[in-house]
Amino acid sequence: MELVRATSEGLYCPQGDFHIDPWRPVQRAIITHGHSDHARWGSAEYHTNIKGIPILKLRLGEDIKLYSHQAGEKFKVGNTWVSFHPAGHILGSCQVRIEYKDHVWVASGDYKRTPDPSCDPFEVVPCDTFISEATFALPVYKWDSGAVTAERIHSWWQSDPERPSLLFCYALGKAQRILAELRRITDRKVYIHGALDSITQIYRAAGIEMLPTASIQEKEKGYNFAGDLILAPPSAHRSPWMKRFKEPQTAFASGWMQVRGTRRRKGYERGFVLSDHADWNELNQTVEETGASTVYLTHGRTDVLQRYLNEQGKTVKLFVTQYEAEEEAS
Repeated sequence: MELVRATSEGLYCPQGDFHIDPWRPVQRAIITHGHSDHARWGSAEYHTNIKGIPILKLRLGEDIKLYSHQAGEKFKVGNTWVSFHPAGHILGSCQVRIEYKDHVWVASGDYKRTPDPSCDPFEVVPCDTFISEATFALPVYKWDSGAVTAERIHSWWQSDPERPSLLFCYALGKAQRILAELRRITDRKVYIHGALDSITQIYRAAGIEMLPTASIQEKEKGYNFAGDLILAPPSAHRSPWMKRFKEPQTAFASGWMQVRGTRRRKGYERGFVLSDHADWNELNQTVEETGASTVYLTHGRTDVLQRYLNEQGKTVKLFVTQYEAEEEAS
Protein backbone atom coordinates (compact mmCIF):
# COMPACT_ATOMS: atom_id res chain seq x y z
CA MET A 1 0.00 0.00 0.00
CA GLU A 2 1.30 3.47 -0.94
CA LEU A 3 1.50 5.73 2.14
CA VAL A 4 3.67 8.44 0.58
CA ARG A 5 3.76 9.75 -2.96
CA ALA A 6 5.53 12.60 -4.73
CA THR A 7 3.46 15.66 -5.66
CA SER A 8 4.27 19.11 -7.01
CA GLU A 9 4.26 20.43 -3.40
CA GLY A 10 6.41 17.65 -1.94
CA LEU A 11 6.10 14.18 -0.45
CA TYR A 12 2.44 13.61 0.47
CA CYS A 13 0.65 11.08 2.68
CA PRO A 14 -3.00 10.85 1.48
CA GLN A 15 -4.11 8.71 4.44
CA GLY A 16 -2.97 11.43 6.84
CA ASP A 17 -3.46 14.41 4.53
CA PHE A 18 -0.04 15.89 5.28
CA HIS A 19 3.20 16.66 3.46
CA ILE A 20 6.73 15.84 4.62
CA ASP A 21 9.26 18.68 4.16
CA PRO A 22 7.21 20.33 1.39
CA TRP A 23 8.93 22.79 -0.92
CA ARG A 24 5.71 24.73 -1.54
CA PRO A 25 3.14 26.01 0.99
CA VAL A 26 0.65 23.35 2.10
CA GLN A 27 -2.06 22.98 4.73
CA ARG A 28 -0.12 20.64 7.06
CA ALA A 29 3.68 20.21 6.97
CA ILE A 30 5.60 17.54 8.88
CA ILE A 31 9.19 18.80 9.17
CA THR A 32 12.24 16.57 9.67
CA HIS A 33 14.73 19.37 10.46
CA GLY A 34 15.51 23.04 10.08
CA HIS A 35 17.76 23.22 7.01
CA SER A 36 16.22 25.52 4.42
CA ASP A 37 15.68 22.87 1.75
CA HIS A 38 13.51 20.88 4.20
CA ALA A 39 11.82 23.66 6.20
CA ARG A 40 10.23 26.32 4.01
CA TRP A 41 7.98 29.23 4.86
CA GLY A 42 4.29 29.56 3.96
CA SER A 43 2.48 26.44 5.20
CA ALA A 44 -0.61 26.85 7.37
CA GLU A 45 0.54 24.40 10.05
CA TYR A 46 3.83 22.76 11.04
CA HIS A 47 4.66 19.70 13.16
CA THR A 48 8.16 18.73 14.30
CA ASN A 49 10.28 17.26 17.07
CA ILE A 50 10.25 19.49 20.16
CA LYS A 51 14.05 19.91 20.02
CA GLY A 52 13.77 21.46 16.58
CA ILE A 53 11.28 24.16 17.57
CA PRO A 54 13.78 27.03 18.24
CA ILE A 55 15.52 26.45 14.91
CA LEU A 56 12.25 26.44 12.96
CA LYS A 57 11.11 29.65 14.67
CA LEU A 58 14.45 31.30 13.87
CA ARG A 59 14.24 30.22 10.25
CA LEU A 60 10.49 30.63 9.60
CA GLY A 61 9.38 33.24 12.13
CA GLU A 62 7.94 33.29 15.63
CA ASP A 63 4.35 33.58 14.42
CA ILE A 64 4.09 30.31 12.47
CA LYS A 65 1.49 27.78 13.68
CA LEU A 66 3.78 25.14 15.13
CA TYR A 67 3.05 21.91 17.01
CA SER A 68 5.82 20.12 18.89
CA HIS A 69 6.06 16.41 19.71
CA GLN A 70 8.41 14.41 21.90
CA ALA A 71 10.60 11.78 20.24
CA GLY A 72 8.74 8.49 20.03
CA GLU A 73 5.36 10.04 20.89
CA LYS A 74 2.58 8.79 18.58
CA PHE A 75 0.04 11.37 17.48
CA LYS A 76 -2.98 11.03 15.22
CA VAL A 77 -2.94 12.77 11.84
CA GLY A 78 -5.91 11.96 9.64
CA ASN A 79 -6.20 8.18 9.56
CA THR A 80 -2.53 7.61 10.42
CA TRP A 81 -0.37 7.50 13.52
CA VAL A 82 2.82 9.54 13.21
CA SER A 83 5.90 9.69 15.44
CA PHE A 84 9.31 11.36 15.30
CA HIS A 85 12.60 9.49 15.87
CA PRO A 86 16.17 10.89 16.02
CA ALA A 87 17.99 11.14 12.69
CA GLY A 88 21.44 12.14 14.01
CA HIS A 89 21.79 14.90 11.40
CA ILE A 90 21.58 18.16 13.40
CA LEU A 91 19.89 19.35 16.60
CA GLY A 92 16.23 18.31 16.51
CA SER A 93 16.51 16.34 13.28
CA CYS A 94 14.10 13.45 13.08
CA GLN A 95 12.75 10.63 10.99
CA VAL A 96 9.00 10.43 10.41
CA ARG A 97 7.34 7.10 11.14
CA ILE A 98 3.90 6.67 9.55
CA GLU A 99 1.59 3.86 10.61
CA TYR A 100 -1.63 3.03 8.77
CA LYS A 101 -3.44 -0.24 9.55
CA ASP A 102 -0.66 -2.85 9.34
CA HIS A 103 1.68 -0.77 7.14
CA VAL A 104 4.68 1.20 8.41
CA TRP A 105 6.71 3.68 6.35
CA VAL A 106 9.66 5.76 7.58
CA ALA A 107 10.81 8.98 5.92
CA SER A 108 14.32 9.55 7.25
CA GLY A 109 14.99 13.10 6.00
CA ASP A 110 18.75 13.69 6.18
CA TYR A 111 20.58 11.42 8.61
CA LYS A 112 23.93 10.10 9.76
CA ARG A 113 25.16 7.25 11.94
CA THR A 114 28.56 8.65 12.99
CA PRO A 115 28.49 9.70 16.69
CA ASP A 116 28.04 13.45 17.16
CA PRO A 117 28.09 15.22 20.56
CA SER A 118 25.87 18.04 19.25
CA CYS A 119 22.68 16.05 18.56
CA ASP A 120 20.79 12.89 19.51
CA PRO A 121 22.07 9.69 17.86
CA PHE A 122 20.25 8.02 14.98
CA GLU A 123 17.59 5.49 15.94
CA VAL A 124 16.88 2.50 13.71
CA VAL A 125 13.11 2.32 13.13
CA PRO A 126 11.84 -0.99 11.71
CA CYS A 127 9.51 -0.51 8.75
CA ASP A 128 8.11 -2.00 5.57
CA THR A 129 9.20 0.91 3.37
CA PHE A 130 12.14 3.22 4.03
CA ILE A 131 12.63 6.62 2.36
CA SER A 132 16.32 7.50 2.32
CA GLU A 133 18.62 10.25 1.12
CA ALA A 134 21.63 9.31 -1.02
CA THR A 135 23.83 12.40 -0.70
CA PHE A 136 27.12 10.51 -0.36
CA ALA A 137 26.08 7.25 -2.00
CA LEU A 138 29.43 6.33 -3.50
CA PRO A 139 31.87 3.78 -2.01
CA VAL A 140 34.61 6.46 -1.83
CA TYR A 141 32.69 8.24 0.93
CA LYS A 142 33.64 6.64 4.25
CA TRP A 143 33.94 8.81 7.34
CA ASP A 144 36.42 8.79 10.19
CA SER A 145 34.99 9.60 13.61
CA GLY A 146 34.39 13.22 14.53
CA ALA A 147 36.95 12.87 17.31
CA VAL A 148 39.68 11.91 14.81
CA THR A 149 38.77 14.80 12.50
CA ALA A 150 38.71 17.22 15.44
CA GLU A 151 42.29 16.23 16.27
CA ARG A 152 43.28 17.08 12.70
CA ILE A 153 41.51 20.43 12.87
CA HIS A 154 43.20 21.24 16.17
CA SER A 155 46.65 20.32 14.85
CA TRP A 156 46.11 22.54 11.79
CA TRP A 157 44.89 25.39 14.02
CA GLN A 158 48.03 25.13 16.18
CA SER A 159 50.42 24.68 13.24
CA ASP A 160 50.91 28.39 12.47
CA PRO A 161 50.36 30.60 15.54
CA GLU A 162 51.30 33.72 13.59
CA ARG A 163 48.28 33.46 11.29
CA PRO A 164 44.51 33.45 11.86
CA SER A 165 42.92 30.06 11.07
CA LEU A 166 39.70 30.48 9.09
CA LEU A 167 37.61 27.31 9.01
CA PHE A 168 34.57 27.48 6.73
CA CYS A 169 31.60 25.27 7.50
CA TYR A 170 27.80 25.25 7.28
CA ALA A 171 26.19 27.55 9.83
CA LEU A 172 23.51 25.14 11.07
CA GLY A 173 24.82 21.85 12.44
CA LYS A 174 28.38 21.68 11.16
CA ALA A 175 29.74 24.70 13.06
CA GLN A 176 28.19 23.54 16.33
CA ARG A 177 29.45 20.01 15.84
CA ILE A 178 33.00 21.32 15.36
CA LEU A 179 32.71 23.38 18.56
CA ALA A 180 31.44 20.33 20.45
CA GLU A 181 34.07 17.97 19.04
CA LEU A 182 36.94 20.39 19.80
CA ARG A 183 35.77 20.78 23.39
CA ARG A 184 37.27 17.34 24.11
CA ILE A 185 40.71 18.70 23.19
CA THR A 186 40.89 22.32 24.32
CA ASP A 187 39.02 25.06 26.17
CA ARG A 188 40.20 27.97 23.98
CA LYS A 189 37.74 30.56 22.78
CA VAL A 190 36.72 30.42 19.11
CA TYR A 191 35.58 33.44 17.12
CA ILE A 192 32.52 33.09 14.91
CA HIS A 193 31.01 34.95 11.98
CA GLY A 194 27.76 36.77 12.77
CA ALA A 195 25.75 34.30 10.68
CA LEU A 196 26.61 31.53 13.16
CA ASP A 197 25.82 33.37 16.37
CA SER A 198 22.03 32.93 16.78
CA ILE A 199 22.11 29.25 15.88
CA THR A 200 25.04 28.58 18.20
CA GLN A 201 23.12 30.21 21.06
CA ILE A 202 20.16 27.89 20.34
CA TYR A 203 22.48 24.90 20.73
CA ARG A 204 23.81 26.26 24.03
CA ALA A 205 20.26 26.79 25.31
CA ALA A 206 19.54 23.15 24.44
CA GLY A 207 22.39 22.05 26.72
CA ILE A 208 24.94 21.19 24.02
CA GLU A 209 28.44 21.63 25.48
CA MET A 210 30.75 23.48 23.12
CA LEU A 211 33.86 25.66 23.21
CA PRO A 212 33.32 29.25 24.34
CA THR A 213 32.68 31.58 21.42
CA ALA A 214 32.70 35.30 20.72
CA SER A 215 31.51 37.26 17.74
CA ILE A 216 34.24 38.73 15.56
CA GLN A 217 32.48 42.09 15.87
CA GLU A 218 33.22 42.09 19.61
CA LYS A 219 36.96 42.54 19.04
CA GLU A 220 38.41 46.01 18.77
CA LYS A 221 39.46 47.34 15.39
CA GLY A 222 43.06 46.40 14.67
CA TYR A 223 43.04 43.08 16.54
CA ASN A 224 44.85 40.69 14.20
CA PHE A 225 43.45 37.29 15.36
CA ALA A 226 46.92 35.69 15.15
CA GLY A 227 46.69 32.12 16.44
CA ASP A 228 42.91 32.26 16.72
CA LEU A 229 40.38 29.91 15.14
CA ILE A 230 37.52 31.58 13.30
CA LEU A 231 34.43 29.72 12.02
CA ALA A 232 32.51 31.18 9.10
CA PRO A 233 29.94 30.08 6.50
CA PRO A 234 31.11 29.22 2.95
CA SER A 235 29.43 32.40 1.64
CA ALA A 236 32.07 34.46 3.48
CA HIS A 237 34.97 32.85 1.61
CA ARG A 238 36.67 35.30 -0.78
CA SER A 239 34.25 38.03 0.32
CA PRO A 240 35.20 41.53 1.57
CA TRP A 241 34.63 40.18 5.11
CA MET A 242 37.98 38.35 4.85
CA LYS A 243 39.95 41.60 4.51
CA ARG A 244 39.99 41.90 8.29
CA PHE A 245 42.36 38.94 8.58
CA LYS A 246 46.02 39.25 7.63
CA GLU A 247 47.34 36.29 5.62
CA PRO A 248 44.95 33.70 7.15
CA GLN A 249 45.27 29.99 6.60
CA THR A 250 41.96 28.65 5.25
CA ALA A 251 40.17 25.33 5.37
CA PHE A 252 36.75 23.86 4.65
CA ALA A 253 35.00 21.13 6.68
CA SER A 254 32.66 19.00 4.58
CA GLY A 255 32.09 15.47 3.35
CA TRP A 256 32.95 16.72 -0.13
CA MET A 257 36.57 17.05 1.00
CA GLN A 258 36.86 13.25 0.67
CA VAL A 259 37.40 13.67 -3.09
CA ARG A 260 40.75 14.94 -4.33
CA GLY A 261 40.49 18.15 -6.28
CA THR A 262 37.38 19.51 -4.57
CA ARG A 263 39.43 21.54 -2.07
CA ARG A 264 41.60 23.03 -4.83
CA ARG A 265 38.59 23.91 -6.99
CA LYS A 266 36.97 25.73 -4.06
CA GLY A 267 40.18 27.59 -3.25
CA TYR A 268 40.93 26.37 0.29
CA GLU A 269 44.40 25.54 1.57
CA ARG A 270 43.14 22.56 3.57
CA GLY A 271 40.11 20.31 3.65
CA PHE A 272 38.68 18.32 6.56
CA VAL A 273 36.30 15.44 5.89
CA LEU A 274 33.37 16.00 8.23
CA SER A 275 29.81 15.31 7.13
CA ASP A 276 26.38 15.43 8.75
CA HIS A 277 25.10 12.84 6.27
CA ALA A 278 25.48 9.06 6.19
CA ASP A 279 28.44 7.65 4.29
CA TRP A 280 28.23 4.72 1.86
CA ASN A 281 28.50 2.04 4.53
CA GLU A 282 26.03 3.79 6.84
CA LEU A 283 23.44 4.13 4.08
CA ASN A 284 23.56 0.43 3.32
CA GLN A 285 23.73 -0.53 7.00
CA THR A 286 20.62 1.50 7.71
CA VAL A 287 18.58 0.05 4.86
CA GLU A 288 19.47 -3.45 6.07
CA GLU A 289 18.72 -2.77 9.74
CA THR A 290 15.29 -1.26 9.10
CA GLY A 291 14.17 -4.55 7.56
CA ALA A 292 12.44 -2.63 4.78
CA SER A 293 11.59 -4.65 1.67
CA THR A 294 11.05 -1.49 -0.39
CA VAL A 295 13.31 1.57 -0.44
CA TYR A 296 12.64 5.00 -1.95
CA LEU A 297 15.63 7.29 -2.62
CA THR A 298 15.18 11.05 -2.69
CA HIS A 299 18.37 13.00 -3.51
CA GLY A 300 22.07 12.55 -4.11
CA ARG A 301 23.69 9.65 -5.98
CA THR A 302 20.44 7.74 -6.23
CA ASP A 303 21.56 5.96 -9.41
CA VAL A 304 24.51 4.21 -7.76
CA LEU A 305 22.69 3.27 -4.56
CA GLN A 306 19.64 2.06 -6.46
CA ARG A 307 21.75 -0.26 -8.60
CA TYR A 308 23.62 -1.63 -5.58
CA LEU A 309 20.47 -2.24 -3.51
CA ASN A 310 18.78 -3.91 -6.48
CA GLU A 311 21.71 -6.32 -6.59
CA GLN A 312 21.05 -7.06 -2.90
CA GLY A 313 17.48 -8.05 -3.69
CA LYS A 314 15.76 -4.83 -2.57
CA THR A 315 12.93 -3.16 -4.44
CA VAL A 316 14.18 0.38 -4.99
CA LYS A 317 12.20 3.33 -6.37
CA LEU A 318 12.94 7.02 -6.71
CA PHE A 319 11.19 10.17 -5.54
CA VAL A 320 12.10 13.29 -7.50
CA THR A 321 12.47 16.05 -4.89
CA GLN A 322 13.90 19.54 -4.46
CA TYR A 323 16.14 18.59 -1.55
CA GLU A 324 19.79 19.53 -1.93
CA ALA A 325 22.92 17.45 -1.47
CA GLU A 326 24.36 20.01 0.97
CA GLU A 327 23.08 23.34 2.15
CA GLU A 328 25.60 25.81 0.73
CA ALA A 329 23.70 28.83 2.01
CA SER A 330 23.90 27.77 5.64
